[in-house]
Amino acid sequence: MTAPTPPPAPSPGPRPTAATVPTAPAPTTAEGHWIDDWDPEDETFWEETGQKVARRNLFFSVLSEHIGFSIWTLWSVMVLFMGPEYGLTPADKFFIVSMATLVGAIVRVPYTFAVARFGGRNWTIIAASMLLVPTIAAFVVMEPGTSFGTFLVCAMLAGVGGGNFASSMTNINSFFPLRKKGWALGLNAGGGNIGVPVVQLVGLAVIGASGGPRVLLGIYIPLIVIATVLGARYMDNISSVRNDTGAAKEAIRDPHTWIMSFLYIGTFGSFIGYSFAFGLVLQTQFGRTPLESAYVTFIGPLLGSLIRPVGGRLADRYGGAKITLWNFVGMAAATAVIVVASMQESLALFTTAFIVLFVLTGLGNGSTYKMIPGIFQAKALAKGLSGEGAAAYGRRLSGASMGLIGAVGALGGLGINLAFRQSFLSVGSGTGAFVAFLAFYTLCFVVTWAVYLRRPATAAEASVPAKEEKLQLSHAEV
Repeated sequence: MTAPTPPPAPSPGPRPTAATVPTAPAPTTAEGHWIDDWDPEDETFWEETGQKVARRNLFFSVLSEHIGFSIWTLWSVMVLFMGPEYGLTPADKFFIVSMATLVGAIVRVPYTFAVARFGGRNWTIIAASMLLVPTIAAFVVMEPGTSFGTFLVCAMLAGVGGGNFASSMTNINSFFPLRKKGWALGLNAGGGNIGVPVVQLVGLAVIGASGGPRVLLGIYIPLIVIATVLGARYMDNISSVRNDTGAAKEAIRDPHTWIMSFLYIGTFGSFIGYSFAFGLVLQTQFGRTPLESAYVTFIGPLLGSLIRPVGGRLADRYGGAKITLWNFVGMAAATAVIVVASMQESLALFTTAFIVLFVLTGLGNGSTYKMIPGIFQAKALAKGLSGEGAAAYGRRLSGASMGLIGAVGALGGLGINLAFRQSFLSVGSGTGAFVAFLAFYTLCFVVTWAVYLRRPATAAEASVPAKEEKLQLSHAEV
């Protein structure tokens, strides 16, 4: 008697694809460092493979962007070294840091598109190595007797460090799913922003040790080389990322791009502008020495940088528009206190309120940037798209708009330093500039409320199909 035949094994069904059920790190081409298949919105792919790769790229992106911010804001420290022997007035120094801010804002636009043209890893290598140019140039000319024009050119060269933010944010935006973007973009930007207080802390140590500006520059030259080498070794390019001319044109025409640019002037523009100006204001208005200024200059940028990821996380949970709205209330209140302290010449109150204002700029940086992908995904739903189609549209338009928003927002730093320059020339203090900033934050509050939180629904919301009529741009995704 023969043994019964065992039942056939169940059919395994269709063979799973690597994009949905990956079992190894994302595939790369033979040349290496190019990822061919990338779908972070697929939860299985993300949990098994995607998040590990994304976090690795995030870490080294933060490192490179961090050094970039340090070089961009290098002249906020350089001007503290420049005593009477340099023959520069306070207005000259404000103009020098203003030009560094201007170039940093302008180069953000081409840096955004460079990621798709060259690859995120490849452009990180190029952008990081370019930081050697302004650093070495400053090392050569930084001494009394150098002309104002030469210092101005060197400061403008340092502006290339500001572009690293745009390329880094565009690159990291491609690695993370929408549900993780608030935290990831906040961490990426916050880690980069910390480059501001770090270069100021290093400057404090150098000043405290009676070292000259060339010591500070000599510290950063090898750090730039290290960041370049590590980016080349550990980062990746995503082959599916392409420059979408149509998306760029659509983003430029979309009013939300310009509204968010305006709000980003209020948050990041304030952060970078105050980072450049804080030490100069303390020196010029309160008569602080370079060392006394350096003791407190780094605190505000440090706290503002550290809290930026928190702003993104709060926006993930409660909605970016709500966090941004109340953040502008806080910024206006802190500025009002600064105006009072400036008029009463109270250094303690002035410094405390200024540091609080820095913290709020960092919080707002995270919440406003989180709003961008959510706004465009909400618009996708309004167009009748859903699921992956809506997510893809959101990634496409938000990626195209981020560089422009970042560039316009950084121009706020130029405005702040020029406002301080004019205020000191006109009234001998920064009070007039702070009054103007208070009015601007009030306007930002009104715009945030009117466009993203006001009822009845805005025009974008009104166009949502009936089945999606509950969608609001102030939803947690926005």
